[in-house]
Amino acid sequence: MNKIRLSKSTIGPEEKNAVMSVLDKEYLGMGEEVKNFENDIKKYLQTSKEVICVSTGTSALHLAIEALDLRSEDEILVPSLTYIASYQAISGANVKPVSVDVCEDTLFINLKDAKKRLTQNTKAILAVHYASSSKGMNKVYEFAQENNLRVIEDAAQAFGCIRDGKKIGVDGDIICFSFDGIKNITSGEGGAILTSDERVIQRVKDTRLLGVEKDTERRYEGQRSWDFDVKYQGYRYHMSNIFAAIGIAQLKKIDKIEKTRKIIVNYYLENLKDINELSILNFDYNEIISHIFVIKTNKRDKLREYLLSKNIECGIHYKPNHMLTKYKTEYSLPIVEKVYEQILTLPCQLDLTQEEQEFVVKTIKDFFNE
Repeated sequence: MNKIRLSKSTIGPEEKNAVMSVLDKEYLGMGEEVKNFENDIKKYLQTSKEVICVSTGTSALHLAIEALDLRSEDEILVPSLTYIASYQAISGANVKPVSVDVCEDTLFINLKDAKKRLTQNTKAILAVHYASSSKGMNKVYEFAQENNLRVIEDAAQAFGCIRDGKKIGVDGDIICFSFDGIKNITSGEGGAILTSDERVIQRVKDTRLLGVEKDTERRYEGQRSWDFDVKYQGYRYHMSNIFAAIGIAQLKKIDKIEKTRKIIVNYYLENLKDINELSILNFDYNEIISHIFVIKTNKRDKLREYLLSKNIECGIHYKPNHMLTKYKTEYSLPIVEKVYEQILTLPCQLDLTQEEQEFVVKTIKDFFNE
C-alpha cells in the first residue's frame, strides 16, 4: 500500500481553466473575480451579511479583531486547543489572548472555565469550530450577551456546515472562514469575514487594502485610488483574482465535496464504534462537513506509531497554545492537557479511496486486537 495521506488539495481541470482565464485577462490582483466570489459565497450561504474576502483565514481573524478597536490591555477569551493562527491573530492585533479549557466530549470552548477567566479587560470571545463543529455556539452567544462581549467565530474548518438549520455565516456577530489548500473548499490561499456590523465592514474593507479608504469599489472595477486618505494601520491582506477564480470553481463542487466527506466519516463512525479503547467526538456529523476526523484513545502515541509504520499518515490537532513559550500560562487547563495526549486525526481527504480507508480501519482494529 502506498502512503495514505492525511490531507491534500484536490483540484481538477475546472480550477486550472479558471486560473488560465484570469492569466489571460492579465489582471491578477484584487478585482472583478474577487467580487464575484464574494457574491457567490453570499448566495450559497443564503446570508444577508457582507462577505469580505481576504488573503488567508489568519488575516480574516486579524482584521476582524483589529476592527474592534481594542487596546493593548484588552483581552480575548480563546480555547487553548486550536491552531496557532487563532492566537497569532489576537496578539498580532496587539491584544492579549486568554487561554480557556475545552469540553471533553466536543473539544469546544468550556464556558465554565471561561467564566473564571473574565476580567474587566475582557472584550471578546473567539470560539473555534473545532473539527468543523460549532456545537455549543448558542451558549457562547448567551455568555457573550451576559458579559457584554463581542463574538468572533473562528469557522476556518466549518464552511458549508449547518447550525440550527442554517449554514454557518447566516447568524452571528463576526464569522471568519479559511479557504487554504486543504479546507472544505479552497482558493489556494484565502479567507473571508462575514458580519452585519457596518462599522466593522468598512474598516475591514479598507484595512485589507493597506488602509486606503473606500478603495474596494475601485479595485472591483480593475482600477485603483490615486487621491485618498488613510486613518488606520492597514495590511496587504486582499484576495487576488487568481485565488478567487479557484474558489469560484471549488464552490460549484461543494455538494459533491460534502457528499464525499460524509461517506468517509460515516464509514469511520460505523466501523470504529465497537472499539472500546477508542472514542469519537460528540458531534452531529449530519450537520457538518468534516475538515478533519479526530478520535481519542489513551494509547494515542502507540497507535500513531503503528499507523505510521503501515504508511498511514495521521496528525495531532493541535498542540495547546498555553503550552507554547509565547503564550504560556501560570495556570493549568486540565481537560486540554488530558485530551492533548489522546487525540489523533485520521486521513479524511477527498481522494481517499475505499480500499485505502478499509486498510486504515483494518490497521486500527489490528492494533487494538494485538
